[in-house]
Amino acid sequence: MPADFFIDTQLGIVFSKAVGVFTLADCLGHTDRLQSRPEFRPEFNQLFDFRRVSEVALSNDDIRRLAQRTIFSTTSRRAFVVSGDLEFGIGRMFEAYRDIAGESGIMMFREMKEALSWLSLSAEPDPSLFPNLDSPAPGR
Repeated sequence: MPADFFIDTQLGIVFSKAVGVFTLADCLGHTDRLQSRPEFRPEFNQLFDFRRVSEVALSNDDIRRLAQRTIFSTTSRRAFVVSGDLEFGIGRMFEAYRDIAGESGIMMFREMKEALSWLSLSAEPDPSLFPNLDSPAPGR
């Protein structure tokens, strides 16, 4: 499973993480599983850690399709943390599409510390919350 999440209802946040090759099917599966969880609330914030993704296998059409799905509220803050320029550009494209749809609370970050600060969090989640993602991404 290249993407997983943990919902912290006390903090009102979804901690998401992806590793390896990240595809359209991975992203759709992640959002479908998230929406099906009874503890998920659209008004929660999200921290999505893409730092261990080795490849984002998404076309421009895939990104547009993903951006057409609304799962978080327009008041949510969603921080995406990436390590590469390509991932940053893809994230900015998604951010722009969602902004057009009325969700302006998405920000791209290259540093986890900045994302945590923007979300008013003191630390990133414990890696043990993502037991299915324990192998490192190749080349990172």
